[in-house]
Amino acid sequence: MTTFPKRFFLLSLVFLIAVGCDNTTDTKVIKLGHGLDISHPVHEGMVYMAERLEEKSSGKMKIQIYPSQQLGTERELVELLQIGSVGITKVSASVLENFAPSYRVLSLPFIFNSEEHRFNVLEGEIGQEILDDGREFWFHGLCFYDAGSRSFYTKDTPVYKPEDLEGQKIRVMESQTAMNMVRSLGGSPTPISFGELYTALQQGVVDGAENNPPSFYTSRHYEVSNYYTINEHTSVPDVLIISTHIWDDLSEEEQQMLEEAATESAEYQKILWKKASDEALKKVEEAGVQIIYPEKKYFQDKVQDLYEEYRKDPMMNDLITRIQQVEG
Repeated sequence: MTTFPKRFFLLSLVFLIAVGCDNTTDTKVIKLGHGLDISHPVHEGMVYMAERLEEKSSGKMKIQIYPSQQLGTERELVELLQIGSVGITKVSASVLENFAPSYRVLSLPFIFNSEEHRFNVLEGEIGQEILDDGREFWFHGLCFYDAGSRSFYTKDTPVYKPEDLEGQKIRVMESQTAMNMVRSLGGSPTPISFGELYTALQQGVVDGAENNPPSFYTSRHYEVSNYYTINEHTSVPDVLIISTHIWDDLSEEEQQMLEEAATESAEYQKILWKKASDEALKKVEEAGVQIIYPEKKYFQDKVQDLYEEYRKDPMMNDLITRIQQVEG
């Protein structure tokens, strides 16, 4: 387990109890922490999951949600989850590659050739294998949430082709694959916490970032970014994970109810995501952001060397090959 700030260690000892129990009702309460705003469709999906779980369990199981990084950043939440101080968290698959290596394949640029292809992979055998891969790292994958496609947004320089990224500092998640991708496209990858990104853009610490439309809008990053280039280089899903310390203490019936609630929430969240994505693009354009639709082939050609490098790893080569064989 990697180190994390002392204040979160103290919180884990003194304040954060991943599963509480109401002695008057014998109800299990699981704490869920994440970093998104409450208006985000992924947060709404988790709220739906909590409602469905309470219904399925007749009130015997509840999920208490702490949004907006109240309990820490994505990486810190994973670390707290690994020791059982947080029960459930939502984390990007890119962040999870630092813990379970199979998640790296989901951060590869243009790994999915369509939305249908992406869902067929994530909701099929390959997706389940990846969700199951975290057990030795003390987390169990419940489901994938749709996080759409990620594209570049920049403060001062519009991006029409990869060459326009040269010399620009682009914020990325703490993902080696994301850093390699930006580097292959000519940019300078700069890992920064999502919660610190608004100020970093505002102060010129970075020149741009990359994310999906709802996150670009709900984070208000459009206020400090003038251009949004819809090149859709990656379609990295969000992942709902639960601590194995908590999971293993649930009965089989409780595990089944929780997994059913998570799966149902993922289907519900897809609907929310589509609506939120369309609305976000409309809102940021109304706010004055220039929306650019570049020729994607220029970006795809630039990352071919990255694929060759990743295929040197037998596990990655197998996953890439199998994903490309899935219909869609």
